[in-house]
Amino acid sequence: MDSLHDKCRSDIARRPLIIPVFLPHAGCPHQCVFCNQTAITGTEPSIPTPKDIDQLIHRFLDYGRSHRSSVQLAFYGGNFLGLPEAQIISLLEPAARSVASETIDGIRFSTRPDTITLERLFIIDGYPVQTVELGVQSMDDRVLSLSRRGHSAKDTVNAVERLKKRDYEIGLQMMVGLPGEDEGSCLSSGEKIADLSPNFVRIYPTVVLKGSLLARWYREGSYEPLPLEEAVQRAAKLYKIFENKSIPVIRMGLQSSSELEKEDTIIAGPYHPSFGELVYSEVFYERASALIQTIKPSGDTVYLKVHPKNISKLKGRNNNNIKKLKDIYQIRSIRVIPDPSLSINEIDISTSWD
Repeated sequence: MDSLHDKCRSDIARRPLIIPVFLPHAGCPHQCVFCNQTAITGTEPSIPTPKDIDQLIHRFLDYGRSHRSSVQLAFYGGNFLGLPEAQIISLLEPAARSVASETIDGIRFSTRPDTITLERLFIIDGYPVQTVELGVQSMDDRVLSLSRRGHSAKDTVNAVERLKKRDYEIGLQMMVGLPGEDEGSCLSSGEKIADLSPNFVRIYPTVVLKGSLLARWYREGSYEPLPLEEAVQRAAKLYKIFENKSIPVIRMGLQSSSELEKEDTIIAGPYHPSFGELVYSEVFYERASALIQTIKPSGDTVYLKVHPKNISKLKGRNNNNIKKLKDIYQIRSIRVIPDPSLSINEIDISTSWD
């Protein structure tokens, strides 16, 4: 028990504590078809003052720092390097003072690929920025155009090259179910993103938010969002692409919030508060299915061993994965056994208890 507790604390220590500062739509020159940042964050557009930032940092650290190896202040929800230079500096200065006083360890922000220019990067030189996340969304120029992103796949390639030259940690965000995207386009985008070797990725399903252009297209019948099951399956395939390149997927699905849970915020689309868990369950189902095919069980009991942290992922919601496997392969019984000696994503299979 102690070793598992220590492992949990070790995992937490490796992940930075993120203190989010939301800048809804700030610095964005384009209105993407899917976007309504106020609906996502529940925050009206505004630029926080240095005092606001100081208070936010101390409020988070009052309860969040123990066991964490590092703390980052994160500017999310807008296009950080698209802001006027004076606003960028006004946000970085209080954060930099907190780093200098060792209150926090660094800064991260999200921005568009086309804002990673030499002129914009010069502004942040000398500030303790550690991580830059790019809203890539797709590597298909047709999909980007239909989504009114205002940048190209080449902009993403150039941005990553420039960031790597300056040794920033790089995160790339992509979406599934954008206008004009099919599964082939989606997976091709995943492959191209993986080829850029980011430090991590995030995967988001496209949902229809009130007040977005996509909402109008949906009402007019010119856009149809992915069903939840298809979005989960697509995200699971992307997850495996990134896993095969040893690229961590740090989030799948929109962050659940009281604003998103309001009845009229999401008009349609594959929103689920546990979207990531559904994707992991799909990944583990496919792995278990492939293993069962290798042993060709004759109808008796099959034992599936998995790391204790992933028992629920293997079983699926309401034990659905186990039920499907039993039905498809005509297995009388499937027993899931926790085995802490296995790696976190490993499954072992046998037809006898040992």
